[in-house]
Amino acid sequence: MKRFHVHVAVHDLKHSVRFYSALFGAPPSVEKPDYAKWMLDDPRVNFAISTRASRPGLDHLGIQAEDGPELEELGLRLAQADVAVTPQKGAACCYAKSDKYWTIDPQGLAWESFHTLDAVPVYGADSRQGAKASEAKAACC
Repeated sequence: MKRFHVHVAVHDLKHSVRFYSALFGAPPSVEKPDYAKWMLDDPRVNFAISTRASRPGLDHLGIQAEDGPELEELGLRLAQADVAVTPQKGAACCYAKSDKYWTIDPQGLAWESFHTLDAVPVYGADSRQGAKASEAKAACC
């Protein structure tokens, strides 16, 4: 079963963690000095915030696959949507190692389809691929 992913860039992580923890009724499942993530089952969402983007607000949307075959199915669907799709295998970002597909929707919003393989101890250096050049410096995941 897939999980919806939302990444919001924030100015003040501590204040935002307090807000979203109250909204979701739960603390983050991952919390770092520059990043926090809630893996919620109701609603089923991977909701992440970070101070890594160049501007606050919605950074990107995505679909988190449960396994590799589910991710490949998402990649095939994107290929049928007549948009550029960029695969990124073994990417290290957002404190995770993941296989991904990046694309841009018709409005210019970045979409990430991904399957998380493992955790990594640092935020990661892999930038968003398949996004506009101006967005490549934004949060990687």
